[in-house]
Amino acid sequence: MPTAEILTIGNELLIGRIVNTNSTWLCRKLTYLGIKVRRVIVLPDEEEEIARGVRESITRGVDILLITGGLGPTFDDKTSQSLSLALKRPWVVNQRALRMIEKKYKERGLEMTEHRLKMAKMPEGAEPIPNPVGTAPGILIRFGKTLLIVLPGVPEEMKNMFEQYVEPLLKKVAPGVVFLEDQFVCRGLPESTIAPIIEKVMRKVHAVYIKSHPSGCELGKPVVIIHMYTSGYRREEAEDKLVQVKDELKRELIRAGAEIENS
Repeated sequence: MPTAEILTIGNELLIGRIVNTNSTWLCRKLTYLGIKVRRVIVLPDEEEEIARGVRESITRGVDILLITGGLGPTFDDKTSQSLSLALKRPWVVNQRALRMIEKKYKERGLEMTEHRLKMAKMPEGAEPIPNPVGTAPGILIRFGKTLLIVLPGVPEEMKNMFEQYVEPLLKKVAPGVVFLEDQFVCRGLPESTIAPIIEKVMRKVHAVYIKSHPSGCELGKPVVIIHMYTSGYRREEAEDKLVQVKDELKRELIRAGAEIENS
């Protein structure tokens, strides 16, 4: 299964001013594509920090490195030049990206400026990803085995670009992998009692991951949501594994005194 890491860039994330919804959305998207997300890292708008983060991800041998944020025209948008620093490639004006940006500003009756030109600069050899919603193009570049994809931090722009341009590309990286999940509600048992039961079932079927999520109490009884997921190259086999685990887990929990409710 291909692996991915996500770097989200922005001081506003690190001071808690903005909620990092981009990484949550991307994790779900990548998981459903059959790509295993190994890390999500938040970095400040600092060139050396971003470059170091990129180099470390590449050194870990990740297949896909997805970066969001820092592609705009302002002084603290430093992701593109940081990428050039990390890859040791010249930071140059990409002519395709320049044409995309010029077209956007021409449609608005605005002139190109030095700050706007900055959004057309990328590591040498990169390909621009069109931005149908905003102005700054994304960046696509391969370094060794790692495919690097850089998208704007504005959620609407990022999601649109991912679904239109990135997702079709990634489907070729993980062809035929399906991701399936299911869940149910367990009442009456604390998580500490549920934990060894989950471990027992997971030892029998290694390919299914089970996670318990406490959800408070109702009428004095603990409420725990049990979430299960698996992936595979054949939908039927993945479905069979998931059903097998769900049925066995329910039996064990009921035997321990739980009440089960499908959610």
